Amino acid sequence: MALRVGGRPIPLLIRGGTSSIGLALAALGRLQGLTVLATTRSADRTPMLESAGVHHVVIDDGEIADRVRAIVPDGVDGAVELVGTNVIGDTLRAVRPGGTVCFTGMLSDEWSIPDFYPMDWIPNGVRLTAYSGEAADLPASVLQAFLDHVHRGRARVPVGRVYHLDDIVQAHRDMEAGVVGGKGVVLL
Repeated sequence: MALRVGGRPIPLLIRGGTSSIGLALAALGRLQGLTVLATTRSADRTPMLESAGVHHVVIDDGEIADRVRAIVPDGVDGAVELVGTNVIGDTLRAVRPGGTVCFTGMLSDEWSIPDFYPMDWIPNGVRLTAYSGEAADLPASVLQAFLDHVHRGRARVPVGRVYHLDDIVQAHRDMEAGVVGGKGVVLL
C-alpha cells in the first residue's frame, strides 16, 4: 500500500540508484510504501533497480529534472543525492516546494560547488540538508528489522558479485570501478 499525503502517493527520488546505498534505499522506500524513482546511467541496470523495489527508472545523463517531473508533475517530495555536487542543482529542480533533498554521497568524486550562490541554486521552498552519519547512527533494532524483511523476501537487495576473502583486493577495485552491479559480498 502506497503512503499518501492529501490523497497522493509520496514519491522519493534516489539519484545514484545502482549504488549499494541507493539499492538499500529503494528497498527501504518500497517497504515504507513510497513511490520510488531511481536513476542509473545505464539502461541495462533497469531490471536490477526494479528488483530492488524501484517503480520508475530514470536514465541519468546529467539532467533528469524534466523527466522526473514528467512522472511526478509537481515534483518529488524527497530526494537522496548520492551522485554529487555536479548534479545537485538538477536534483533540487526535481523536488516540489516543501520537499527536501538530502545530500549524502559523492559518487562523482566532486566535493565542492564553485561560486555556490544559494538563491540561484535552491528553488523557493525546497529544503537542502546533508547526512554523513556512521554505522553507529543506525540503531541495531532498525538494521535487524530490515534484515528480517530481506530474510522473509519482503525486501530484496541485489547481489552483484561474490568474492572470497583472498579476492578482497579485486573486490575493492571492482567497487571503485563501479562494476559490481549490486551489493558486493565477501565470504569469510
